[in-house]
Amino acid sequence: MTFNIDEIKAKELVKGITGKYVHSKNVTIGYVTIDKGAILPVHSHENEQITQIVSGRLEMTIDGTTSILEPNTITIIPSNTIHSAVALTDCVVMDTFFPIREDYK
Repeated sequence: MTFNIDEIKAKELVKGITGKYVHSKNVTIGYVTIDKGAILPVHSHENEQITQIVSGRLEMTIDGTTSILEPNTITIIPSNTIHSAVALTDCVVMDTFFPIREDYK
């Protein structure tokens, strides 16, 4: 099955953060755009999350440790781990979740 990102309906997660999601039987993959200054509040979820920075600079705090993520960096967020983020620039990221994010369908 093939998908065109431009044809996927966008879902606003919070102000300034919008994702387009594809779901397989086991994983959810998201193409996420983040406006400079947008804040992803502190949260956690049952899903393991892998985030790859495509463009921009994203300050991410995972389990109390803050890092600046830039293009070609990948971070793994274990299941039920508290995390948050602030966009230092406009960003594009690819998120992969296991198991699928039912709330993103």
